[in-house]
Amino acid sequence: MIPRLKPDLSWHEIATLFKINKLDDVPEFECAFATLMGKKHAIFFPYGRTGLLFLLEALGISDQEIICPAYTCVVVPHAIVLSRNEPVFVDSNPEDFNMNWDQVESVTSSNTAAVIATSLFGNPVNLDALKDYMKKNPNVFIIQDCAHSYAASWKGEQVQKVGHAAFYGSNISKIITSIFGGMVTTDDSALADRLHYIRDKRITKSSFKKDIKMRLYLLGAWLTFQDSIYGFTNKLEHLGFLDHFIQYYDENKIDMPIDFLADTTPTQGRIGTIQCKRYSKILIGRKKIANYYNQKLRDLGDLILPSMIEGTTYSHYVVQTKHRKSLMNHALKRGVQLGQLIEYCIPDMPSYQRRTGNRMTYPVASRLSRQTVNLPISLSGSTEKASKVISTLLTFPFN
Repeated sequence: MIPRLKPDLSWHEIATLFKINKLDDVPEFECAFATLMGKKHAIFFPYGRTGLLFLLEALGISDQEIICPAYTCVVVPHAIVLSRNEPVFVDSNPEDFNMNWDQVESVTSSNTAAVIATSLFGNPVNLDALKDYMKKNPNVFIIQDCAHSYAASWKGEQVQKVGHAAFYGSNISKIITSIFGGMVTTDDSALADRLHYIRDKRITKSSFKKDIKMRLYLLGAWLTFQDSIYGFTNKLEHLGFLDHFIQYYDENKIDMPIDFLADTTPTQGRIGTIQCKRYSKILIGRKKIANYYNQKLRDLGDLILPSMIEGTTYSHYVVQTKHRKSLMNHALKRGVQLGQLIEYCIPDMPSYQRRTGNRMTYPVASRLSRQTVNLPISLSGSTEKASKVISTLLTFPFN
C-alpha cells in the first residue's frame, strides 16, 4: 500500500539510532538548520507550537490580537490563546490556500500585535502583499509559519527571510524530520537570546528514557511505512488503535501536548542534522512527483489541481474535489491511501465559535476544509508509485 505521507528516511538516519550521544548533537542541528534557512539563529523546541508560544512571550506580546488564517493547523491559534492573546481569523485565497491579505488589512487595529503569515502546504506566502502590509503597519510583528514550507520562495525570495521570525514543525510528517520538535529562526540576536533564556528556564531537561523512546519511535515509524507492512498499519489506524499517535487535537479543547515542555534529545538533533544535509534531494523528489501529477491529472472531472507556483516546496500535493470521501474510499480499496490533512475551518470549531476574534464568515476556508485531499508526495521521486496513484484516480467516476 502507498501511504498518504511518509518520512523520507535513508540508511544514515537509521544507522545513527545505534550511535552514542554527543553533548553538541542538538546545537549542531540548530547550526545546520540556521545555515539551511539562511538565518543567524535557530532554536530547537519540543514542538513547533512550543516554539511559537515562547516566541510570542519573547516578543513581549500579551493581551493583544494576532491575525492568522481560518484554514491552518489548529495548533497555531492554540498557541496564541495559551500565550494570553486573541487569534483574529481571516479567510483564505482559493489559489494558494494562504491568507487573504485584503482581509488582513481590514481586521488590523490598534490592538493588532502580530500577523502569522502561513505558507500552507509549501505554497509561498505572497511577499508582495506582505511587504505592502508591512509598510502600512510598521509596528506589527510579522511571524512566518513555515511548518510546511522550509524555504519556500516567492519570486526568488525565501519567505522565512521576511519578517521578525519564523517557526517550523519537524515531526514525522514534515518535509524533514527530527522525529518530534520544531524550530524558531531569526536574525535578531537579542530575540534569540530571550528565546534561549525562556527555553532554559521553562523546559525540563531531557532524560535518557526519552532519548530511547525517540529511537524506538523512529525505528518503528520506518518499519511501519514499509510498503509490505503499511497495509496492516492502515487497518489498525481505521480500527482506532493508532489514535494516540495520530490525533493531535480535540475540537472542543484549546490545549498543548502533555510533553510540550519536555526537552528535545540528542538523537533528535542527530536525525535533524542528517535531514538538513539531505533536504535538497528530498525537495527535488517532491517537485518531480508534483510535476508528474500535474501533467497526468489535467481535466479530470471536478478535480482541481494545485496552482504550480514557482518556489513551492510541496510539503503536500493538495487537490480539491466535491467527492472527497468516496474518492478516498475508492483509492484505499486499490492500495492507495489519500489524506485530508486539515479537515476543519477553525472558527467553526466549538472551542473557537464564540471567541472575539471570530468576526466574519470564511467561505473559502470552509470549502477547503470539506474538499481538499492530499495525494502521496513523499515517494522519493518514484514515478512508478506515482503512476499507481494516477491510475487509481483515473478510474474514479468523478461526474
